[in-house]
Amino acid sequence: MTLRYRVGFFTAACLLALGTSVGLASAQKAPTIPYEKFTLPNGLEVILHVDRSVPIVAVENFYKVGSGDEKRGRTGFAHLFEHVMFMGSQNVPVGKFDEWLEAAGASNNGSTNFDRTNYYETGPSNALPLMLWLDADRMGWLLPTMDKEKLDLQRDVVKNERRQSYDNVPYGRAYETILPVMFPSNHPYSWPVIGSLADLSAASVTDVSDFFRQYYAPNNATITIAGDFNADSAKTWVRKYFGNVPRNAEIARPVVPAVALKKDTVMMMEDRVQLPRAYYVWHSVKAFSPDDAALDALTDIIAGGKSSRLYRTLVYEKQIAQDVSMGNSSSKLDGMIMLTATAKPGVHPRELDVEIAKAIADVAARGVTERELIRVKNGMRASTIDRLSSVLGKATQLSYYNYFTGTPDYMAKDLERYESLTLADIQRVAKQYVAGQPKIVLTVVPEGKKELALIAGDLR
Repeated sequence: MTLRYRVGFFTAACLLALGTSVGLASAQKAPTIPYEKFTLPNGLEVILHVDRSVPIVAVENFYKVGSGDEKRGRTGFAHLFEHVMFMGSQNVPVGKFDEWLEAAGASNNGSTNFDRTNYYETGPSNALPLMLWLDADRMGWLLPTMDKEKLDLQRDVVKNERRQSYDNVPYGRAYETILPVMFPSNHPYSWPVIGSLADLSAASVTDVSDFFRQYYAPNNATITIAGDFNADSAKTWVRKYFGNVPRNAEIARPVVPAVALKKDTVMMMEDRVQLPRAYYVWHSVKAFSPDDAALDALTDIIAGGKSSRLYRTLVYEKQIAQDVSMGNSSSKLDGMIMLTATAKPGVHPRELDVEIAKAIADVAARGVTERELIRVKNGMRASTIDRLSSVLGKATQLSYYNYFTGTPDYMAKDLERYESLTLADIQRVAKQYVAGQPKIVLTVVPEGKKELALIAGDLR
């Protein structure tokens, strides 16, 4: 459930090796991304960022639709359309979208999560008109070419992707086992982004066409252009290619109530795995909520990397775990904290549970150290700078901030959320959201080894 445009935190040691003073992160000026934003009469948002450093341009088409906009029985449509959008449109025959871009030296891809679907191209600056024209044609004129043959082809691709990512990989079904317990059945986060095989099989051309009409409209999209281009020319091309795409009716977003776990839920699942793995999941907060940054810091300190408390204890010192990780995933409607730990051969997960409970209780009771907090702050700054290392990275960041905060260049304020954190903040959220709070505990065990699962009596 990786829903944020972030990379892993750097450790303080890495920063020191690079010659960066651990204590100086907050003293450096936050980076900015100069931009221009305007809206076409049909509702399409356009964000421009000119960067002349290299003759490369990136275009991101950000559609405000993800699996969180689906309904039970009609799951997987957002991700399915991520694939269908590459199948040609009224003026682009099947296969030509990729072929024409590649001939111009450009590449393209897309992705889907709970909250959005994006499509992006990167290539030489002179390919910008082609990129925009291709994107406009599939936004406005894909449906006339939609037929059952295309749908069946991409349906089979998505089904195979599901098998490769969920059904036929070790521990692959853990995530979708947790979601319906974390969220009630009518909550749009209670199913995985890829959807169910049954829903994908049942989807008709009419079903997916209705989904496209509702969400793939200019008034539900943002086009971000970043790189080496002339802003006036880009505006002309955007108006020419996208200006005639008709807007759709305003979208009524799902209203979901606040969700909370009321008690611990302990589960076990057999799988074709060699080692037992324990999953601990707590409710978190929405993206950019007041406690979002503090929870990011907390999870990083407990088990966010090789310098974290639990990694040192479980993997290095006691050598009872193959791996351990923890993260805070915050999305538009809700969030969740997940900790995973895989036992070493011959080790029962209850040995891991003792150390996990001890580490969490220690943070809640005694807090964290100044050094740990500085490491997190420096790590966030380092990852922020890394995200700006390419024009595509800038484009995705501008689109992301625009959707979640309404301000494309929100980076300085985003960093301030972390740089203003105090030791008391970390201790408080440890108590409020994790230590002693209701959680889901799932143990995935090798087939026929149910005795390796954690039970309620094992939990500390």
